[in-house]
Amino acid sequence: MEIKLNAKAPNFDATLQDGRKVSLKDYAGKWLILYFYPKDNTSGCTTEACNFRDEKVTFEEMDAEILGVSADNAKSHLGFIEKNNLNFDLITDPDKEIIQAYGVWREKTMCGRTSMAIARTTFIIDPNGKIAAIFENVKAAKHSEEVKEKLKELQSK
Repeated sequence: MEIKLNAKAPNFDATLQDGRKVSLKDYAGKWLILYFYPKDNTSGCTTEACNFRDEKVTFEEMDAEILGVSADNAKSHLGFIEKNNLNFDLITDPDKEIIQAYGVWREKTMCGRTSMAIARTTFIIDPNGKIAAIFENVKAAKHSEEVKEKLKELQSK
């Protein structure tokens, strides 16, 4: 499924790293940075998560929440959060329901081998639940800065 700008964001009912339940409607009236990443404790995913961690206060000042999503289980997420002092929640999606709903479960080719994997992708969802921005083929190192600048732009309209 392909997600388009200004479309209603796919709803989700999910479980966080500590067993709490969360859904898209919990973020109504706020901006949501929903980012999908391949795997806990890998170099690129750690870089991306730590950059979002370091920018969290700025995002909060912009009335935006951050949620990470991967197919890792709760135990893996808890370890990832603890190891990197992450200050935002991670959704566990082992059945890939949310991952597929947002269209980020894609065929990838690496070293000549093709397999299915999560494409590193970020969505900014506006306070009305619509897709305000999509970042595909994300480069982890400076991504949080890119998201912050886009959010500033969106909020100034």
